[in-house]
Amino acid sequence: MVESTVGGADRVPIWFMRQAGRSLPEYMRAREGTTMLESCLMPDLAAEITMQPVRRYGVDAAIFFSDIVVPLYAAGVGVDIKPGIGPVMDAPIRSLEAVRALPVLEAEQIEPVAKAVSKVRAELDDSVSLIGFAGAPFTLASYLVEGGPSRNHEHTKALMYSEPEVWDQLMTSLANMTTHVLKTQIAAGADAIQLFDSWVGALDRADFERFVAPYSRQVLATLEIAAVPRTYFGVGTGELLSSISQLGVSTVGVDWRVPLDVAHTRVEGGKVLQGNLDPALLLADPEVLTSKVTEILDAGQRAINAGATGHVFNLGHGVLPDTNPDALARVVDTVHAFRAGRAY
Repeated sequence: MVESTVGGADRVPIWFMRQAGRSLPEYMRAREGTTMLESCLMPDLAAEITMQPVRRYGVDAAIFFSDIVVPLYAAGVGVDIKPGIGPVMDAPIRSLEAVRALPVLEAEQIEPVAKAVSKVRAELDDSVSLIGFAGAPFTLASYLVEGGPSRNHEHTKALMYSEPEVWDQLMTSLANMTTHVLKTQIAAGADAIQLFDSWVGALDRADFERFVAPYSRQVLATLEIAAVPRTYFGVGTGELLSSISQLGVSTVGVDWRVPLDVAHTRVEGGKVLQGNLDPALLLADPEVLTSKVTEILDAGQRAINAGATGHVFNLGHGVLPDTNPDALARVVDTVHAFRAGRAY
């Protein structure tokens, strides 16, 4: 597993968020004729797409090909992923009646996910980890309440503050769904999991600890999940890193806004740090990209020297659609060549 190799490893492990898809021509060919959500529930196709970046780049982990709204879609919630926009709901969920009407995710509805995970694990070499994932309750709640992507999350915050009973029932329902999804992936062969809380950086620390942390902690504390490495990642969470590190995680994902050695001083308990190249730099000149990757590796080494239990190299968010696959290959080569603070 990726996290078990860090610290005393002879190289820094690396994988990329959104590495399965987006910029790969083989992904575009494989996806022809299917929607995003349809493809996520086709076991053979999902397994093939998961494996594509492993074959191309030699990354140290495969991230299972799916989307955070797949459980909602599978359960029967009206949701579609609109190109260039993201997940869009048929109707926002903003009342107690609407929350109570949300369907419960049944095992048979995500059986295609379990089959795809099993297929990938059977194909992967034992030296390559398989990371399962799910959307964290807050980010799923934000999509449901807003009706789609949002800059300000105004309806989400209004509900959170004004209707605490509705918020609690919504977050509890989503925490149960998320736990079910992660347990299913682990049972099918996932070696580690990552909880994506993409939009939680919209909150301050007090609101995070009051309205979000209890539900994410509930997910991560589940016995079956606690047996595998657990990563929590959100965008714009520099001020939340201390609170995130107390959720029951083994790895804290860090976006590009906070250097890793600085992030370590905010993380409690000596965790593995994951990150944190700005995805936009994958479009920069090769020399600039290599220099920045080395700078991040050096910061990761400083964090380890100061007590972090390891560094998993990653982006500070997902691969951008216009990224040249050769840039990702350059990053992998640079990271794998890194030794004791410098790249050869």
